[in-house]
Amino acid sequence: MIVKTGEPVPSVLARRGEFADLIAEAIGPVWRGGYASFDARTDTPPDPNEVAAFIITGSAANVPTRDPWMLQTEGYLREVVSLGVPTFGICFGHQILAQALGGEVRRNPRGREIGTIRIERFADDPLFDGLPHIFQANATHIDTVALLPKNAVPLAKSSLDDHHAIRFSPTCYGVQFHPELDADVMRAYVEHRREILAGEGFDVDTLHASITEAELGRRTMLNFIRHIIPAAHPEHASGFVHA
Repeated sequence: MIVKTGEPVPSVLARRGEFADLIAEAIGPVWRGGYASFDARTDTPPDPNEVAAFIITGSAANVPTRDPWMLQTEGYLREVVSLGVPTFGICFGHQILAQALGGEVRRNPRGREIGTIRIERFADDPLFDGLPHIFQANATHIDTVALLPKNAVPLAKSSLDDHHAIRFSPTCYGVQFHPELDADVMRAYVEHRREILAGEGFDVDTLHASITEAELGRRTMLNFIRHIIPAAHPEHASGFVHA
């Protein structure tokens, strides 16, 4: 179940589709089950007991604005996590999970983070199966998880964000980066924000040229599919993922 919280930038939406499309494309054959989605801003959410797993998308929205739909979504996510339904939050999805579970999201005082970035993991976890301690991921965000929820475990960081990956519970994870964004999409984000980035002091051409596919960052989402979902549903594990 893809929880839609926003749309990609217009050029990406027109050429490549919604975040749900990008996520399904990135996951590829690793997931054998089907997909469904609902818009957290407007739709009634499904019964969590009827869902194998949730992936919460990114968004241009900001958790600190505390919009009514965000508060309603946070209440729903608390129920989802308490039931042990596997849940994976991406960027805004990562942040709203943190806020829902008792943490706090704020504007990052270290500034905007965008492009292909260096991630350093400092914990062993199934999410990092097959990954080195340092890898690249694509990211774009201005907010950060400033305070962790109780019992949450930070797993990875970058030079601008100490909480790039968090294990909120044995079945609930969030990543601040975007495992679903390939180089084409990441470049489109930089182009869309070219004037803003230049105004903030970025060398936009150098930033654009430094973008990569960041395939290792994508593996975190694949590892969630391969390891976390089967662990929560062992009776159906063979039907969820390829061996």
